[in-house]
Amino acid sequence: MAIKNKSQKISENNWIVKSNTLNEIRNNYMTSSQQRFFIIYQSKINPNDIKSRKVEIELEDYVRIMQFKQLNKTRIEETARSLLRLTATFKEPDGGFTCCQLFKIFKLFKGTNDKWYVSIDCHDEILPYMFELKKYFFKYQLWNALRLNSGNQVRMYEILKQCEHAGVREISINDLREFIGIGKDEYLRWDNFKARVLDVCQQALSEHTDIKFTYEPIKRGKGGKIVAIKFNIQKNNNYIDQLTLGELLEMQPEIEQEEPYEVQYKLEQVKEMRFENENLEFLSEACNGEFTEEQMDIIKSFLVKLVPFDSKTYQTDQYDYLLSKYKELNYRAKRQDLAPLKNRFAYLKSLLEIEIKNMGAEDETKW
Repeated sequence: MAIKNKSQKISENNWIVKSNTLNEIRNNYMTSSQQRFFIIYQSKINPNDIKSRKVEIELEDYVRIMQFKQLNKTRIEETARSLLRLTATFKEPDGGFTCCQLFKIFKLFKGTNDKWYVSIDCHDEILPYMFELKKYFFKYQLWNALRLNSGNQVRMYEILKQCEHAGVREISINDLREFIGIGKDEYLRWDNFKARVLDVCQQALSEHTDIKFTYEPIKRGKGGKIVAIKFNIQKNNNYIDQLTLGELLEMQPEIEQEEPYEVQYKLEQVKEMRFENENLEFLSEACNGEFTEEQMDIIKSFLVKLVPFDSKTYQTDQYDYLLSKYKELNYRAKRQDLAPLKNRFAYLKSLLEIEIKNMGAEDETKW
């Protein structure tokens, strides 16, 4: 029996309605691509209709959302498995916690119109946090998240948007790090955390979202250690522009495929490689094929330190990490208020070197 296509289309004003509880999930270290996909999923469901829990997206749109450079079955399967492994951890009032998956099933199928689609359905345990919300929730329009360059920028926006009406929110350092997905070994010194996370998020939200914020560290204890941050949240009317998902997809590079997808899907045809090393070829896609194999080998040497071989999805995780840094490179290159970059590879290399240096920074007690 053929599956009828019910693919939802994104409009300019799609809203994300999110419960406060779901917004404060802990230790969910999504990659930027996964974070983007999750908010797009949320924008396509109707929070008042639990039957809308299964979302279908045209395969070509999915590939662009996940920022693949090639339409490749293996890559699609990798991301499907990684999405199904995502979990949410909720703190309970009695001091315990609940941990469950976000999604329960991912499908790739051919519709009656001969187009390929992917569908994904949220896990049953998540339903109370996504549908028929009676209280303790907030909402925002999808465009606010589409121009943000990293998962922690999106999470910072959501955490502050939740308290926009109050205009202020005080968050402990430990809670903030868990909310926005900062690893235990990342940005351990206050000056690094301030410069690389808080200030970057502050600028990004001011330029691309409907809120902006200022912040001040809260010191407590005998040594005056920074233990929390007070955020002052304001409405922002000076954002650059609103971006629809359709416009975002049009901005992505054309997907490379030499054969119709049905042929490529069935035969798993492999494109002729530009590099001798298959993994370097894969990583080079994150940099739009800009660098040589020798340069990618150097980049890889940094990535194994930043994203080590500790999971089955490490290759995808390394790709997503490199993609976020490549976006940072492109953002820096477009800055008219700074001197032009003389060497793009050297700048990207320096970004990775800084991250590795931060990993070995002094203990957090020096805050």
